[in-house]
Amino acid sequence: MSSILDGVNQRTKLVGHNRLELLLFRLGGKQRYGINVFKVQEVIRCPDLTHLPNSSAVIRGVATIRKKTIPVIDLAMAIGGTEQTQMEGSFVIVTEFNRSLLGMLVHSVDRIINKNWEEIMPPPKGAGMECYVISVTQVEEELVEVLDVEKVRAEVIGTPTDPSEETLEMGRKAEEQAQEDEKERLVFVIDDSRVARKQVQRTLDTVGIKCVSACDGREALEMLQGWAKNDDPMLQKINMIISDIEMPEMDGYTLTMEVKKDPRLQHLYILLHSSLSGVFNETMVKKVGADKFIPKFHPDHLTQTVLECLDGLNAQGERAA
Repeated sequence: MSSILDGVNQRTKLVGHNRLELLLFRLGGKQRYGINVFKVQEVIRCPDLTHLPNSSAVIRGVATIRKKTIPVIDLAMAIGGTEQTQMEGSFVIVTEFNRSLLGMLVHSVDRIINKNWEEIMPPPKGAGMECYVISVTQVEEELVEVLDVEKVRAEVIGTPTDPSEETLEMGRKAEEQAQEDEKERLVFVIDDSRVARKQVQRTLDTVGIKCVSACDGREALEMLQGWAKNDDPMLQKINMIISDIEMPEMDGYTLTMEVKKDPRLQHLYILLHSSLSGVFNETMVKKVGADKFIPKFHPDHLTQTVLECLDGLNAQGERAA
């Protein structure tokens, strides 16, 4: 089954064309779910699991896969469903995102599909999907639900939320300097995950950096183009764009290319901030014209990177003046 992911390098060619590939799977019922292929290392038959005493019931155990010990969670349970009882014949999707490996136990794996991000839509409001479904798409007249696996991981495994005292002290000094120089620090945060947007905004707020936000690349581009068209001072106030990569309608790579080819916007510094792991990101950052990439989500790394970038931008502005 791991052969389902053969040729991942070829899939990097989708980057910059507003396309993605989803691995489809089921959790026991008829409903099909999806996960971005770039978050998947491999798919294997469920191995023997070693139970962890006093762990959450959602964590079914740990497995040693390719000489690495990783936790395996029951994905159905994690999103509020029933426990996977038929272990024989089930599968584990080995994922890598947010800087770590995580196994997700599923009932069955279907196939990989290629979609345009414009075909990936937010879940219908009021449909009861908002909790763990980050987006939806149509496949063979069926609605496939793309799960918010970042939210699942954060709830089951946990994730750091606050910058360290050392980083906060760095932020306080930078804030004092900005006030002394009478410079407003404003960042444009773009992410389809409400949880992720709040994480970034809360983290940067601790060091005195204000944020405006958008829910996806298309909305962000329309806001930027509108400010440019109307000579809105908001455009000049923005010091930096922090954008997710995976977003419905327009992904972060495509957004970056659109911004960098617009003479009115190409001065904007773009930091891509994604749960996607893998060495291909550094190459893709250069390909689409972004200024920097960092993986999600570590408050210290994010805060220190933003502060360093803002310092560099200020120094460039002073030299230009």
